[in-house]
Amino acid sequence: MSLLNQLFNRGIFGAKCKTSLNLAIARMKLLQNKRDMQLKHMKKEIAQFLQAGQEPIARIRVEHVIREMNLWAAYEILELFCEFILARVPILENQKECPRELREAISSIIFAAPRCSEVPDLLQIKNLFGTKYGKEFIMVASELRPDSGVNRTIIEKLSPTSPSGEARLKILKEIAHEYSLNWDSSATEAEFMKSHEDLLGGAKQINRHDGISESRPSQQGYTQSSVSREADVLPVEATQRLQKLQAQNPVSKNVSSPKLTSASQAPPDTRRDQIDVMERARAALASAERATAAARAAAQLVNVSYGIATPTVAAAEGKSINLM
Repeated sequence: MSLLNQLFNRGIFGAKCKTSLNLAIARMKLLQNKRDMQLKHMKKEIAQFLQAGQEPIARIRVEHVIREMNLWAAYEILELFCEFILARVPILENQKECPRELREAISSIIFAAPRCSEVPDLLQIKNLFGTKYGKEFIMVASELRPDSGVNRTIIEKLSPTSPSGEARLKILKEIAHEYSLNWDSSATEAEFMKSHEDLLGGAKQINRHDGISESRPSQQGYTQSSVSREADVLPVEATQRLQKLQAQNPVSKNVSSPKLTSASQAPPDTRRDQIDVMERARAALASAERATAAARAAAQLVNVSYGIATPTVAAAEGKSINLM
């Protein structure tokens, strides 16, 4: 009974494989003829763009031309592989393992099947070989594992990567030569060879004084004297406050030192108070620095936005500020 099943299944595999291969060959021939006409029309449009001086549009269109040419070449190779397998279907029926001479053709069809959506018959052929040789055989070819046997040209032609600048320039020159255009390619060569700046590398380093806030003063009477007084008083107050805290808690100096022997011997409440004092002092200093930076930025913004010239301050005598 098992022998009859094997013979029956063998006949089914051969018939389905021949039918799918013939359909795939016929469909790929039709697609190649259709692409020939599309490529001629696309090349003619690119030639018109080059003649009209619209090179940026031609540079974009040529990428689509290269993809269509690669797909056309891939169909030509796959068509030859299908004909090669079709002539050896009886050998495939009689052997359980994939013959070595057919490994490249079968693996290439399995790899190209999901990437050639216009030829659904290749997926049918892939499923037939998956049923015969197992899922592992399919995975090796689909994932391009070592010794997969997939044709290198098929991999390159079906690659989704963008064509290089040299390839695009070559096709543009061929189109210009085909339509006898007197086209100067120096601008296009410079564009293709130019290394574009990577915009995904993150923000550039910005100087601290360049980061001026975008917020504007609410009143035009906001003078620079108040800004300068605020910038000068805040650091002094923060420094006096820190000195006062350190004078009240002289032991707190040991908290930041690498050796904590004296602090470790103090009671837990005292250490906690010392840490709180230092944290408040550090927060006060940070707040003072931020306020100083904001005051400087506001002063610069007043000068830029309202055309206020640099005032003359008689700091020693305490004179008022003269606005120009």
